[in-house]
Amino acid sequence: MVSTQNQGRMTRQVQRSLCQSFSCYGVGLHSGEETTARVLPAEPGRGRYFVRTDLPGAPEIPARIESVRETLLSTELVNGDARIRTVEHLLASLTGMGIDNARIEVDGAEIPLLDGSARSWTSAIAQAGIVEQTEEKSAIVISEPVFVRHGDAFVAALPSSELRFSYGIDFDLSAIGNQWHSWKFDPETFATEIAPARTFGLAHQIEQLRANGLIKGGSLENALVCSSEGWINPPLRFSNEPARHKLLDLIGDLSLLGTLPTAHFLAYKASHELHTQLVRQLSEILPAHF
Repeated sequence: MVSTQNQGRMTRQVQRSLCQSFSCYGVGLHSGEETTARVLPAEPGRGRYFVRTDLPGAPEIPARIESVRETLLSTELVNGDARIRTVEHLLASLTGMGIDNARIEVDGAEIPLLDGSARSWTSAIAQAGIVEQTEEKSAIVISEPVFVRHGDAFVAALPSSELRFSYGIDFDLSAIGNQWHSWKFDPETFATEIAPARTFGLAHQIEQLRANGLIKGGSLENALVCSSEGWINPPLRFSNEPARHKLLDLIGDLSLLGTLPTAHFLAYKASHELHTQLVRQLSEILPAHF
């Protein structure tokens, strides 16, 4: 059981946004449709939010846990009839680079996958520039453990003096096996140590996933694919690239809290579903961030 008392203490930090807008164009992982995402500065307190410019009235979809609908092989957000899928890489990039407020205009129902990593997003953010805003934000420090689990898979937020992420995975395929990665939050090293890690898939699952209407836009150009014989499209960018990518996904899902609390986020064999379950628990027991 999780106590709602003394879960966190707050300090103050300044909010940040982009200096100017940028756009990225590409195919969606699951839909296979080409879309453009335009990321713009946003005023303090707005947080990160999506705008479906292709729909009547250009409805907004807040990047908050309340908007989550689907978590099967990606995270999908909805607001009324408007939806946006595979948001985790872009949200991880904004969060990892320290962007609190951003308006994300999209002309379709899925964020472009690009090369399967967050490298292009972080490069575009760095080029657009980051501006400190005059308004402050609450920085919450976790003081008691919070965790969710399913079988031997789990995600936890542990008390820590620094914001850190550790992720472990374990696959029967020998080319992946058991691997871990741990990273202390730092916008500078995010761009070099986490963002370049690409999404990955298992060759024996591809046919079934496509039969179920998934990964229509997946290819050897935007995803690593592993078979029983090894990696089909090497080389890897890191020896533990899959674990780093799962850590990237975790950051994107945790960003749905609004602002990341100071904690050690520890995950093992988890999923978007477990990630967002932890976010729901944290959102219920922690104070509002802005």
